Amino acid sequence: MTMENRKVLKSGEFLVDTVEASDVFIPEEFNDEQLMIAQTCQDFLDTEVYPNMDKIDAPDIQLMKETLKKSGELGLMGIALPEEYGGFGQSFVTQMLAAETIGAGYSFSVAFMAHCGIGTLPIAYYGNDAQREKYVTKLATGELLGAYCLTEPGAGSDANAGKTNARLSEDGSHYILNGQKMWITNAGFADVQTVFAKIGNDRILSAFIVEKDMPGVVVAPDEKKMGIKGSSTAQIFYNDVKVPVENLIGVPGEGFRIALSILHMGRIKLGANVLGASKKAINDSVKYANERKQFCVLISTFGAIKHKLAQQAIKTFAAESAVYRVSKDIDDQIEINKAAGLDKGRATIEGIAHYAVEAAILKVYGSEALDFVIDEAVQIHGGMGYSAEMDVERGYRDSRINRIFEGTNEINRLLIADTAIKRAQKGEFDLFGPAAAFYNNLDSIKTGKAGDEGYYDEKRRYIASFKKAILIAIHGVTTYFDKKLVKEQEVMNNISEMIMETYVAESLALRVEKLEGLKGQAGIYRDMLDVYVYDAADLVRKSAMDAVNSFATPEESEKLNAAIEKLTKVAGVNVKEARRRIADKLIEDNAYKF
Repeated sequence: MTMENRKVLKSGEFLVDTVEASDVFIPEEFNDEQLMIAQTCQDFLDTEVYPNMDKIDAPDIQLMKETLKKSGELGLMGIALPEEYGGFGQSFVTQMLAAETIGAGYSFSVAFMAHCGIGTLPIAYYGNDAQREKYVTKLATGELLGAYCLTEPGAGSDANAGKTNARLSEDGSHYILNGQKMWITNAGFADVQTVFAKIGNDRILSAFIVEKDMPGVVVAPDEKKMGIKGSSTAQIFYNDVKVPVENLIGVPGEGFRIALSILHMGRIKLGANVLGASKKAINDSVKYANERKQFCVLISTFGAIKHKLAQQAIKTFAAESAVYRVSKDIDDQIEINKAAGLDKGRATIEGIAHYAVEAAILKVYGSEALDFVIDEAVQIHGGMGYSAEMDVERGYRDSRINRIFEGTNEINRLLIADTAIKRAQKGEFDLFGPAAAFYNNLDSIKTGKAGDEGYYDEKRRYIASFKKAILIAIHGVTTYFDKKLVKEQEVMNNISEMIMETYVAESLALRVEKLEGLKGQAGIYRDMLDVYVYDAADLVRKSAMDAVNSFATPEESEKLNAAIEKLTKVAGVNVKEARRRIADKLIEDNAYKF
């Protein structure tokens, strides 16, 4: 699939436009090289990580460090990096597939992704050639290990509130760095740190490359944590650290932009990581269900267990559909940026940052889907799920951090709605014209089918109606609350919930339609789509009504809620039988093979 023959939407534009199934990339299109890279990642987990997981989580920080370096020697750390700096220059889709596979690696995954992502890419994307040559070439092989130092005791979600300061020395050769960072992943062994600080009296952050051996860098003992115990997490103190001026990344005051761009990248890659963890939990679930007997029969024969297994599979398959849809969009945006004259590093990070709405969707939806999947995995295991003998116990504890990492889900929920609205206000796409038209003509809204309608036509109609409900809600709340909307966080959450469910539903529908075109049949996948859209309709309806009822008079509320009811009405689905068919395939395969 080339960029020339596919339609690519801007971030958030899916709210007012659509693409054909032929325009999206789906996992069933991975080529042999991509599958080989994924298999190499899986082999590494099987041989180097899983056999040592108890030792790594003890924690044995030295073993974690050695395991990371082994992955670097195999080339796994260079997948995202340009060839001129020792990497393999793989596409963003390929990077996401590798991130998905490694995502099943528990605390190793956290350390690995922190190094390869936020620990390396600020220098790779925003550094100059000398910085890339000195640091990125060694980060690519694991000779050096990286960390990203942004969070401070008083600056978490509000990253720019940090107090760490960099003062230019009198001779102009160094910045004198003072401050404190906390919750720093890989702190205990990282050789290179990307540190964010304000120069002098600046109000905006700058970014610096700091080496752990520079005098004045003090790493505190590791924190004791609920999960991801093998991941080194510690505070770092900077006491009059002399940082050479050539270690400034980009230009003074660019650090905040770098931090935000890297966070977008971290969010979207976390969306891939949690897929791997979800699939591992599903495999553990179905294997146990196929072995455990109660009342003289396997528990996998019970309807209640089949319901759980099916829901695990549906949520994971739906999240996966959204992940690779936007990953291909990012690859194309990177090419657009290169054609506009940006260098490879800037073109890449700007391409990723462009899809900020979708990055936040994947982060929130994926992390919450994994929490659901692993919680059900523990439940399927019953009492054994609470035992540290079982992988699902570790998975349960390790999963919880994903709703906090890379900006809490609360912050990211606000970002979904806020970013989409602000980009439309800047004129990137016309959101408010259609929104006003729908809002002011509620009586003329039509949702019924027009003439003969095929299976996918019906699903497209439902999803288009969900989008109309979103636009009606957006018009209402932006008109009523105006500039105060940003403080109405519950209402923003309502809008975000609708956007998130609709994007994932549309991604799933496009994938199933394309899959059927490729394979000629998609029975079990239609079941997934039927159940997902049926459930999504209720979620969209509830969120839309909650948003509308936050401002509407009783008379307005009646009209608006009637329109929302109409827009979220879908045909009934025998969800019991659909879920049983999905679960039966999972049970027969004894593994997630969708």
